[in-house]
Amino acid sequence: MQFTKKQLEEAAKKNIISPQQAEALQEFFIAQSQDVPRFTFTHVLYYFGGLIAIGAMTLFMNLGWESFGGAGIFSISVLYAAIGLKITKVFSAGDLAIPAGICATFVVCLTPLAIYGLQQWLGVWPDESVYRDYHRYIKWNWLYMELGTLAAGVIIAWKYKYPFLIMPIAVTLWYMSMDITAMISGGDTTWELRKLVSLYTGLLMIGLAFWVDIRSYQKADYAFWIYIFGAAAFWGGLSSQNSDSELSKFIYFCINLLMIGVGVLLVRRVFVVFGALGSCAYLGHLAFDVFEDSWLFPVSLTVIGLGIIFLGVLWQKHEKYITAKSRSLLPVPLRELLQARS
Repeated sequence: MQFTKKQLEEAAKKNIISPQQAEALQEFFIAQSQDVPRFTFTHVLYYFGGLIAIGAMTLFMNLGWESFGGAGIFSISVLYAAIGLKITKVFSAGDLAIPAGICATFVVCLTPLAIYGLQQWLGVWPDESVYRDYHRYIKWNWLYMELGTLAAGVIIAWKYKYPFLIMPIAVTLWYMSMDITAMISGGDTTWELRKLVSLYTGLLMIGLAFWVDIRSYQKADYAFWIYIFGAAAFWGGLSSQNSDSELSKFIYFCINLLMIGVGVLLVRRVFVVFGALGSCAYLGHLAFDVFEDSWLFPVSLTVIGLGIIFLGVLWQKHEKYITAKSRSLLPVPLRELLQARS
């Protein structure tokens, strides 16, 4: 739970704490949260600058770089990486965790470009595709770049232990799942296959994120980005499945409700957002397709909505008892994780 300066001042006015204690607590909370990403102008500058630099060497890479040839691309990438590591070291020594993490992530994101340049230099690049296609198409020959990125990501994350470093690792795992599928299927990447791969890859990434969460919640939020891309891959694959069965559509709705529940339980908003989108899509299907001419459907939804609000009131009244009782039935690691998130 976070406290604002205004809340601390209100507590001091009611003599719960003294004004001196309120000021000391405010300074303590600021010191504790300086390495936690927040929506402040300083942090916006950090991430905006970092994402521009990362995007320049990944998503926005143009064909002009091909003129440097494999040796030139590799050499420039290594030079950039060396500069990035040096800046990371300087920021880390100055206890500037967020800019240090962003610069370290920049180095990891350079890895596929360096490997691409090295393969071009050695003459082992298998086709006419270029680096900018890495983020656009599914191909088996990206696997060397992805394996190298995972290795670099794990090594740098092990050394510096900044949560933002998990972002390129999570993205690479997602890319790799699709490219391995293309390799196994002999290049056949139909939409049906892509949807299934996305669905099951997302489930695996969510499981990995939960395992990371259990093991590392006391240190930092290393699971955040794995949850993000895992939930996106799972929900995207699930939502793109085709079905003419109303039962299947209802099961889809139930899975989305379950995602909302999991999001609330683990305090992970990404599950709540995707679950809410899926639930609304199902209700829209009922309104415009199944009960298109029924005047009773909006009335029923209104009653259900008000009933949920009433359920929330009951929950608020008995939250402490229900929470304590239900958590006592959970395994100790999960119980400790939920208590830390409270």
